[in-house]
Amino acid sequence: MGKIVRYITEDGSAFVIAADTTDMVGMAEQIHKTSAVNTAALGRLMTAASMMGDMLKGKDDSITLRMNGGGPAGSLIAVSDSEGNARGYVQNPVVEIPLNDKGKLDVKGTVGTNGYIYVMKDIGLKEPYVGQTEIISGEIAEDITNYFVSSEQTPSVCALGVLVNPDLTVAAAGGFIIQLLPFCPDEVISKIEYAVESLEPVTAMLSKGMTPDDIAKAAMKGLELSKLDESKIEYRCNCSKEKVESALISTGRESLEDMISSGENTNVECHFCDKTYEFTPDDIKKLLD
Repeated sequence: MGKIVRYITEDGSAFVIAADTTDMVGMAEQIHKTSAVNTAALGRLMTAASMMGDMLKGKDDSITLRMNGGGPAGSLIAVSDSEGNARGYVQNPVVEIPLNDKGKLDVKGTVGTNGYIYVMKDIGLKEPYVGQTEIISGEIAEDITNYFVSSEQTPSVCALGVLVNPDLTVAAAGGFIIQLLPFCPDEVISKIEYAVESLEPVTAMLSKGMTPDDIAKAAMKGLELSKLDESKIEYRCNCSKEKVESALISTGRESLEDMISSGENTNVECHFCDKTYEFTPDDIKKLLD
């Protein structure tokens, strides 16, 4: 099971959230049977969603991140609850493309750069908050940073990483987000910039055995920190037969009548966990009533 932690500077001018999402991303790979590059792409987006979800205040709040940059992966979606438990889906799970010019998995190549990143926050209001910004890099971390600055006017630093083994299992996954709060002193900003510039990649730190606490402190080196909280996180899908029934009802009477007249069972598969819900014609009749 993964872990997520939050720290704030003693003067309250900046905070950092860091997560180890190795198990979570590993579960996504097992469910969706993703190729290496798509495991990296979806894992980065899920890690971002997990940390952004953990920032939400309400117990029943949730956040959805969606990207489609026109790349071969198609749409990528990651959803997290307010405890950082995330789930994800990629439209085209298996994409095989060459490594990038640095010899790394080409996340930019599979995601694409011709599109938008959409952020939807369900925080108990009549309508969810929806923000969007253009995809500027396709590497996801830079796109999350740009979203915070452009859409929420919050200076931020985001780092994400997924290391995939030769057998396609996940060796390490995680990330951190630093945000500057209003009136953050220049001295604090300078220390954060210096610390971030000297950091190793997230997966390198995790592979060395560093915990989310270690990563958070390294990212804010030179600053006095107070720990806000920590929690365990996992891949968690909240689908249920009741929710699927509601979805079927929402398709309308004519659609339900067509399902009944076919005489065949109706199977509905959850995109996030691949669980299949089966409904007989008699089941559909009950929904019609």
